[in-house]
Amino acid sequence: MDDAHQEPRPEPPSPVVEPSKPRLLKVLGPGFIAGASDDDPSGIGTYSQAGAQLGYALAWSMLFTFPLMTATQMVSARIGRTTGRGLAGILRQHYPGWLLHSIVLLVLTANIINIGADLGAMADATRLVIGGPQVLYVIAYAVICMAMQIFLQYTRYVSVLKWLALVLLAYVATLFMAKVSWRKALTGLVIPHLGFDKDQITTFVAILGTTISPYLFFWQAAQEAEDVRTMPRRRILKRAPEQGERALERIALDTVVGMAVSNLIAVAIILTCAATLHASGVTTIETSAQAAQALKPVAGALAEAIFAVGIVGTGLMAVPVLAGSAAYAIGEARKWPIGLSRQPTEPQAFYGTIVLATLIGMGLNLTALDPIEALYWSAVINGVVAVPVMAVMMWLSASQKVMGPFVVTGWLKALGWAATAVMAVAVVAMAIVVL
Repeated sequence: MDDAHQEPRPEPPSPVVEPSKPRLLKVLGPGFIAGASDDDPSGIGTYSQAGAQLGYALAWSMLFTFPLMTATQMVSARIGRTTGRGLAGILRQHYPGWLLHSIVLLVLTANIINIGADLGAMADATRLVIGGPQVLYVIAYAVICMAMQIFLQYTRYVSVLKWLALVLLAYVATLFMAKVSWRKALTGLVIPHLGFDKDQITTFVAILGTTISPYLFFWQAAQEAEDVRTMPRRRILKRAPEQGERALERIALDTVVGMAVSNLIAVAIILTCAATLHASGVTTIETSAQAAQALKPVAGALAEAIFAVGIVGTGLMAVPVLAGSAAYAIGEARKWPIGLSRQPTEPQAFYGTIVLATLIGMGLNLTALDPIEALYWSAVINGVVAVPVMAVMMWLSASQKVMGPFVVTGWLKALGWAATAVMAVAVVAMAIVVL
């Protein structure tokens, strides 16, 4: 029989079924990269502030957010794998144009501000370790991030992002350099405590906005759809339901590991800053680079350097994801040819969006814009956008018209709606605090 008319083969067995093949690192992909990039420099700053300001009190929040963010990311991945489209493409098909373009515009705005803040934090961290002009570092890192997406072959680019995730181990290293009160740390992890004062509520809302971010939904769904286009054995699940069981097992493993890595590193940062900065009376940390600098007198120059290197590494991973997710969203909304697997000369508007978003983010560092205020408003926008995006995702994932036999049900559906409700409450709380 001609190869073009053969029945589609199922996805290769996942390690959940046959641990020997393929290897775990090969199975980990969009979910792992999304989780690792969630610990971007602005996220590191949020977790550092939580530990410095409140000690071990909010360590439990990472255990609380883990199932919520895992469920949300898993739903977005299932939509991409089942339909072969990213979230913007599905929104374009099933919802009014005004809703699609409003959400995409807000995501783009938040992503650009976040890109600018991350590039600034990377430059600050580099200057902290080796000195030199901040502007030069901002430009250099912007160029590196753009070049990674435009010129690296897709499979190699994905591999680079996976290996960059190893830099997160820097925060495990700094944790063991700190004199942690493990009894207090364990108490903070397992016993929820949230006061009703402004500082605790604001910090908790910031943590929610940092861990459950719209750009990660768009990224993971788009990457699952991209993998369908680039891996010959994969087919859209609606057209090849026999691939469903193994595909969903792979997505579950990929997402759980990615979100676990994200939250474990966040816990390490919170505990490190609680044991060092909070314990020594340093309670105000506004940037991740400032956290690294504040570590030096209480944990030593090595801890400062390792923390700073981690900021640069996570930024190199997060900035391309932020720019890439914006390009996927706009490209699908505008019906452009999209995909990092394509040559740069093909989807020029797609790659142009990546370049433009990164350049504008870079340019924010050359203006009088307050980076701390920019991060704050980025978190506000992310929190506001997350609620309608999550609600729409849950409606889409429950639609048989969209998902065919792969509609989301049971515990995943319940957790997805719970996450949506928590984010809605967080947005209301944020509004009350601001007003």
